[in-house]
Amino acid sequence: MAQIKDPENTIIMTLKGGDVTIELLPDVAPKHAARMKELARAGKYDNVAFHRVIDGFMAQTGDVQHANMEQNYTPGRAGTGGSDLPDLPAEFSKLPHDRGTLGAARSSSPNSANSQFFINFKDNHFLNGQYTVYGRVISGMEHVDAIQRGEPPANPDRMIAVKVAADV
Repeated sequence: MAQIKDPENTIIMTLKGGDVTIELLPDVAPKHAARMKELARAGKYDNVAFHRVIDGFMAQTGDVQHANMEQNYTPGRAGTGGSDLPDLPAEFSKLPHDRGTLGAARSSSPNSANSQFFINFKDNHFLNGQYTVYGRVISGMEHVDAIQRGEPPANPDRMIAVKVAADV
């Protein structure tokens, strides 16, 4: 596991292959970082499927409304929901969408991000300035690379548990 500098702004995401350590960037996107911590602390991300995974692009997850593998996973609806919290305003920055960064998934409206996010498999600079970057994988990217591909995957992988490191 990576050296954790700021446990309050570090997420531990457990996948089938092992833990992924994510450094949140509250100085860049404070509302998005706070939302991820809030949902993680409430257990909302636990058992949520990666519902859209495109090889050579990204893995998307976080639909707490329609993609919990133990409560409400619906392949046709996974990816259409969020949380019961209000949508977030865009927090665009100069940070590039590099391999391992977290981007806020949203609809065509820039201010529609809620609970969904994606992890970039490679540098996706065509997304720069269009989607909020609010975290980056600092260890365990090999587990992200192993996520089952598909839109939706036939047998989707899920986030087994998502915790704030300060709480572990």
